[in-house]
Amino acid sequence: MEPPQERHRPGALKQQNKAHKHGRHRSKGSLDKINKGKVGPKSVVKTNKRDLRRDERRNKAVQIRHKKREDTFALKRQVGTAKTPPILVAIIALSKDVDPFLARDKLQTSEADVTTTRSGEGYIHLSVPRLKQRFSIFAPPAGDLNSALDILKVADSVLFVLSAFGECIDEEGEILLQAAFSQGLPTPVITATDLAELPIKKRNEVKQNMQKVFSRWLPEEKVSQLDTEMDAQVILRRLGVQKRKLIAQRQNRSHMVADEVKFEPEQNGFGTLKVTGYIRGQPLDVNGLVHITGWGDFQLDRIEAPDDAHPLLLNSSRKDSAEADMKNSSPRLLDQANPQDQESLVAENVPDPMDAEQTWPTAEELEDAESRTNKKKIVKKVPKGTSEYQAAWIPDSDGESVDDEEDDEDDEEDPMYDAVSEEESECDENEEDDMESVTMSEIPESSKYDKDMDVEEEKFALEKIKEAKMDQMFPDEMDTPQDAPARVRFQKYRGLKSFRTSPWDVKEELPLDYARIFQFENFANTRKKILTFQDRPGSLPGWYVTVHIKNVPEKLMLKKEPGQPVVLFGMLPHERKMSVLNVVLKRCTFGDQEPIKSKEALIFQLGYRRFVVNPIFSQHTNGNKHKYERYFQPEGMIVATFFAPIMFPPASCLVFKPNSDGTENLVATGSLLSVDPDRVVLKRVVLSGHPFKVNKKSATVRFMFFNREDINWFKPVELKTKYGRRGHIKEPLGTHGHMKCVFDRQLKSQDTVLLHLYKRVFPKWTYDPTVPENTSAEVEMSELES
Repeated sequence: MEPPQERHRPGALKQQNKAHKHGRHRSKGSLDKINKGKVGPKSVVKTNKRDLRRDERRNKAVQIRHKKREDTFALKRQVGTAKTPPILVAIIALSKDVDPFLARDKLQTSEADVTTTRSGEGYIHLSVPRLKQRFSIFAPPAGDLNSALDILKVADSVLFVLSAFGECIDEEGEILLQAAFSQGLPTPVITATDLAELPIKKRNEVKQNMQKVFSRWLPEEKVSQLDTEMDAQVILRRLGVQKRKLIAQRQNRSHMVADEVKFEPEQNGFGTLKVTGYIRGQPLDVNGLVHITGWGDFQLDRIEAPDDAHPLLLNSSRKDSAEADMKNSSPRLLDQANPQDQESLVAENVPDPMDAEQTWPTAEELEDAESRTNKKKIVKKVPKGTSEYQAAWIPDSDGESVDDEEDDEDDEEDPMYDAVSEEESECDENEEDDMESVTMSEIPESSKYDKDMDVEEEKFALEKIKEAKMDQMFPDEMDTPQDAPARVRFQKYRGLKSFRTSPWDVKEELPLDYARIFQFENFANTRKKILTFQDRPGSLPGWYVTVHIKNVPEKLMLKKEPGQPVVLFGMLPHERKMSVLNVVLKRCTFGDQEPIKSKEALIFQLGYRRFVVNPIFSQHTNGNKHKYERYFQPEGMIVATFFAPIMFPPASCLVFKPNSDGTENLVATGSLLSVDPDRVVLKRVVLSGHPFKVNKKSATVRFMFFNREDINWFKPVELKTKYGRRGHIKEPLGTHGHMKCVFDRQLKSQDTVLLHLYKRVFPKWTYDPTVPENTSAEVEMSELES
């Protein structure tokens, strides 16, 4: 009997052809047959989750659609009704040819049954029975950018007014639009006035030109006409029913606009400020802190509830009864501050100077330190025109030791300060007396233009532009000093094997100012807990209240100009404490394009705050180390780091550059990146040398150092070239700075050898909440009068 024949069994390398794709999806029944009852692990864990049937999916989609619709209607009903605050409308003119108060009067007289009330701060309150809504209309003073931005922070809608005659949007209007968009623009409406005065055939053409000009800002918005009562009725109805935009930085906080402001002086130049208005956003806690934009942070004493001075009146009988109730009623006390639960105004941490393990120095060490201190030259920064007698009153702690100065390019003296002796000030006074004796008739026509020009400022601007161009062409390159050893000049610097991966201790050699700030263990978790907290105590939004703010300086009230809005924000916990803030900034594409130097004084408008600070700039990159930037170049994006009170993002940021004449230029916009004192900003210095003799992989380099000791000191630091070669110093040659270097590849004769050194830099404590007033409106008025 023959043995059974062996069957051929395919191996692992047998070709497997793909199945034909018929283009149909597998049904649920076929999937069940393939799985044969097997259940995935996710289905076992989540027993309540299962695949929905067709009717269940359809019902779920209907529920989601209804939920979104109800949320939209609820958002519209948050303002304008009898139990909610009025719709706050800001009227903004985008050119000098437009009168915003004329547009406000047209809205006021749009209907016969509109009830109008006025407040002491310049607001017009309209009660419209036909729409069952009420409006608060405010027009900021012309030319006052800060007032316009303050009212746009809290406005529900903004009414942009254009003119049919003249320029549609002038230069100031462009700046205002750029700032408003960066800050957070409320729901916009665009109107055009004076169209009725044009011929009928030209009206459509002019309106299309306006639409074309404004389309690059708001392409979806249509330009409406505002000339007749019917046009005003259409605009008013549109303001009442449009979908509201949510601005997170104000929705997370309570805020209100002062409808009435009264000040009761007390003693020592302080008093109680009574602010009356509608609470918006979140509940206002009497034990929390409030911030008045441009004024500062304050504590509350109590909150009272007077009768609503601008109710929604639907008929005349209710109007008469409401007026009688207002005459006979008195404010009710809603809440009184508890000193034990009230948040403190302490902004800085008080460090303990003895909180360290430090032994007491010996007598020899004290004598040695005193002798070194006497040898050091102290340089003081004093304002120009200050005599030696006046300079003696400035503390020595304000001076800087010459031995501890940073790079010469970064620590130049401020042009607004100088060390002036008494003899020089007397000479200046004599020169001024001589100039006053010259009459206007003696001044030639060609020099009338030059009489208001600051020559020193022009020279300083030219030097700064040159330095910025050199820094852009040769970033961080510096000549090695010949009069001092390089190992002494750059003793605070170190080399890094890799800028990205080399370690750097974030707590190493921190300045004393870091002992005064506060830091979060986990900032993201703290922010999440504070912003998602639902049951906040305090007076509810929509209430008409009078807030009593205590210990307000009287000078702030005297400084307030008529027509400037008083905007109050309720502060979140910890927002009074000082820390290190990092802000992402981008240069504006218009206006002043002069380079901005690091540590230059700038005006920041961060969220609801406005302050002056000298930031340091660094690159906006990933990683745990960031390179220091000496200049904020045009069309660039950087991160500005400075000391300021804590603020929780999202928060918009506007940066203004102050001018010598009191005006301000918008130079950058951005947003808050983080509150992180551990951000490492490294300043780089690049020393360059030139190949003298080139072999295969070795070369003799000169002009990087000028003595043998410096070469041995920097021998461990890696060398790089502009053509991408890497190497190291092998040995010095002679005593005049020549050295033999070895590279990974052959060096070209036109290449440049570089040595990179790094040092961590910190911002200076220059936070100043007192911002000088913008005098642009006053300048315009003086020019018109002349």
